[in-house]
Amino acid sequence: MTDKVENKDYEEEYSEDSFWNKVKNYGLKAGEDIVSHALQLYYVAADPETAKADKLKIYAALGYFISLIDAIPDITPIVGYADDFGVVMLVYSSIRKQIKEEHITKANDKLRKWFPKKG
Repeated sequence: MTDKVENKDYEEEYSEDSFWNKVKNYGLKAGEDIVSHALQLYYVAADPETAKADKLKIYAALGYFISLIDAIPDITPIVGYADDFGVVMLVYSSIRKQIKEEHITKANDKLRKWFPKKG
């Protein structure tokens, strides 16, 4: 993994449909933590007040997350999503100031549907 997520190929991999497809089909396998951060990035990108440069970083990270071409294949047990998580977290930390309470709330609402609390 590199320190930058600037690859136009991954930005072009991103689409809203492919993002939701990946999250719905692989969310449980990928884990709640990566899905939570990816959802927050999604909602930040959907916000019209988010700067275009930040949206482009987010699209690149989410494009990498949903891409079938990965540094570590997602079918690899346990570590398959480590690179995805790293890329998502790199961008997440770089746009952290853009994250609003409403983005977190929307992400948490989706998570509760997909990861019901046990007990």
